[in-house]
Amino acid sequence: MALLLRTHYKLAKTSIRENRGRSFLTCLGIAIGVASIILILSLMGSITNLVHDEINGIGTDLIVVRPSSTKDELTNVVEELTSANSFQKSSLSIQDVDVISKVDNVAAVAPIAISTNTIGSEKNSINATPVLGTNTDFIKIEPLPMRYGAFLNEGNEENSVVLGHTLSLALFNTINNTVGKTVTIMGEKFMIVGVLDEIDKSINFDNVDFDNALIMDINALDKITGSTQIQQINIKAANTDSLATISDDIENELFNQKLGDHNFTVAYGDEITHPASSLFTIVSSMLATVAAISLVVGGIGVMNIMLVSVAERTHEIGIRKAVGASSRNILIQFLFEALILSVLGGIFGLVLGYILAFLLSVITPFAPFISWQIVAITFLTTLCVGIIFGIYPALKAASKNPIDSLKHYR
Repeated sequence: MALLLRTHYKLAKTSIRENRGRSFLTCLGIAIGVASIILILSLMGSITNLVHDEINGIGTDLIVVRPSSTKDELTNVVEELTSANSFQKSSLSIQDVDVISKVDNVAAVAPIAISTNTIGSEKNSINATPVLGTNTDFIKIEPLPMRYGAFLNEGNEENSVVLGHTLSLALFNTINNTVGKTVTIMGEKFMIVGVLDEIDKSINFDNVDFDNALIMDINALDKITGSTQIQQINIKAANTDSLATISDDIENELFNQKLGDHNFTVAYGDEITHPASSLFTIVSSMLATVAAISLVVGGIGVMNIMLVSVAERTHEIGIRKAVGASSRNILIQFLFEALILSVLGGIFGLVLGYILAFLLSVITPFAPFISWQIVAITFLTTLCVGIIFGIYPALKAASKNPIDSLKHYR
């Protein structure tokens, strides 16, 4: 059997070398599809790792409450894209924060309410700025690095704000000497008490770009907007050993608070580490579908080239059958050649995909994500493509009549 496989390999290698041009184009078709899949998997893995590393950096005592819906994820994303006031549809409220804070073994509770407003300063005005409404407990749960000043303090939190690093540059053209100055939000003036250090994590489990955000007290945000609701509640547990129990207690208290309406989710541990944006998941799925279609097109290229090869080597098939080769041997020979073309394309696509992932990491925070699972998926995918699209040409070659084949000349 080993000798037979070695013979098939030599025949396949000879055929590929004799037709280098079309063999390369066939492998390229497979490579483009595989590279697309590799790029998408690497991007998704990188984003998941970013969020996972962030949560590990914060600690294992984190519990997150988010609103939920009975509608499917795609419907929710469409509504978010088509509604100018999607943030108002949250099922969480400030009253829920008070309820959670009274649960046993809860050390800190911080709401997250996102609004988009125009921020004005003495020098510049920035439109569509993300404004994060929270409370003084937020810094206890997520220790944001401060460059200047301090975070929101008890007592004066409703009149103070904290600026992100990039936002400070945009408003005042500097991050120095901005503490103590004022910004205007919807006609109201607020004093800057702190400026964050550069974080450079636009993808995180809070779904907030802190570098470009303004942080203020949630009650103050509610006063100036009039309709603030909460997208997420971060909770720090006092005892990490009973995280599941605390999570269950929070779920029960919220269930009672909402009179039996289970329109929220309580997550901790790995449950928090999903990609921060549902839209990204949908887009990634759509891109993966397109990549799969590209791979199918590459597979059709393999089948086409193998059909041409069968037609050109009909006389060779007749000679082989005349000297004793069985139809099974002919089938394995041409199927083996299709598999080699597909695997070569897969290897090329694997390399190309990670080159593209590396280039993407230069302009984005998404480092290339490499794992044996991705390599295994690539190998199995190319094998399946080779078998599925190589079986028909191989069967056609195996079914040829030896006498008719011997009469055929190129």
